[in-house]
Amino acid sequence: MRKQEKRAVICLVLVIALIVGTGVFGYRFVKYGSDWATFYGNTQIYTDGAINRGTITDRNGVELLTCTPDGFIYTDDYEIRVSTVHAVGDPGGNVSTGAIAVFRSQLIGYDILNGIYDTDASGKRISLTIDANANRAAYEALAGRTGAVGVYNWKTGEIVCMVSTPTFDPANDDGSSDGEGAYYFNNFFSGLMTPGSTFKLVTAAAVIDNVPDRNAFTFDCDGVNQLGDRDDSKLIDVRAHGEVDFRGALAQSCNGAFGALTRRVGAEVMREYVDKVGLTSSIDVDGIETAAGSFDFPDDNDVKLSWAGIGQAEDLVNPCAMMVYMGAIANGGEAIKPTMIKSASFLKEITGGTSLGRYLDEDTAAELKSMMKNNVIENYGEENFAGMDMYAKSGTAESGSYQPDAWFVGFTDDEDAPYAFVVWVKGGGSGADVAAPIAARVIRSLQGYGE
Repeated sequence: MRKQEKRAVICLVLVIALIVGTGVFGYRFVKYGSDWATFYGNTQIYTDGAINRGTITDRNGVELLTCTPDGFIYTDDYEIRVSTVHAVGDPGGNVSTGAIAVFRSQLIGYDILNGIYDTDASGKRISLTIDANANRAAYEALAGRTGAVGVYNWKTGEIVCMVSTPTFDPANDDGSSDGEGAYYFNNFFSGLMTPGSTFKLVTAAAVIDNVPDRNAFTFDCDGVNQLGDRDDSKLIDVRAHGEVDFRGALAQSCNGAFGALTRRVGAEVMREYVDKVGLTSSIDVDGIETAAGSFDFPDDNDVKLSWAGIGQAEDLVNPCAMMVYMGAIANGGEAIKPTMIKSASFLKEITGGTSLGRYLDEDTAAELKSMMKNNVIENYGEENFAGMDMYAKSGTAESGSYQPDAWFVGFTDDEDAPYAFVVWVKGGGSGADVAAPIAARVIRSLQGYGE
């Protein structure tokens, strides 16, 4: 009897071990199956370390890359190759944000039910959300300067333009031109830059929510706002703006006025708002993690707090995160998650277009939107954005280089063209003079715009 009981216990233990083992394997298969299938040692899908199947197109079906056993075949158009390489990827896998690296399981035709199943061994087609012609326009407009341009549909989350420079030709890259990795680095997703006056849109949101008498605010700007006895205890403007109110302070981008407003709301509120509008968080774009911004709003130093409130000091923002914030303002305060995939295999979960949450109250977003329209009317000139319902803010950021960086951020509110955008040009100078025309050119280039 005891022998039978012992055997029963042993059998029970074995059954439990089998169930647990099967469960662990099943879990690991679901979680890591695509990694196992796409391991670089798999000669069925790799030739000399490079994926040998799959096609990547833009949103309009333009073939950007075809992977074959004989190598990668890129589009014949040089400007499209160099302007889309940070979205598509390169043969050496140096561009970490490229579709070749990020979406390789979709390219080879892997799914959890069938594994690698592709009857003609040509892989799958992935349609990216980018418009190749818009990327070309951005590349041409940057004109060889280091920068980043991003445009996305703030309703659907589709990134329709994403360009980072410096760039390179993936069809003719020997790696010799990129000893420090600058050409492979994606400024749009991975960069962190001083935002300059574009950050005043964050400070303005904090003021709207926390300063009830903001419409009675005035500031007399003589060009220099002295905050202490030291030479470095002052805020300097490019010119004297005279007396400005809250709306005028944003339109004229008055540093003195926004320094005063920053001190009015205080360091704790400023820390709250950079978190609230997503600038300190990383965004997951189909598996690509954006860089998280960082800020320092000291409680005991009014000068540093003031500089931080106008987008200088130690402020660092990511261009993609700033673009999403612009989309949230356009969308009544709700931020929409960006995506790079328009279509892929049927089991690929596409999370773009879903809500990232409410960045701003609807009334706050509406007031910011009105102020951004006023910027265009009073400062940038509506004639420079003919046919566009444009809302924007420029920025000129002191980043340590000889020339300040140029920024232009904002959105259009057209039913058929609901685009939020960000333009950053390293050492470009004036945001209104340099970055704004780039934004206008790219948005105008988008297929169907204004029709």
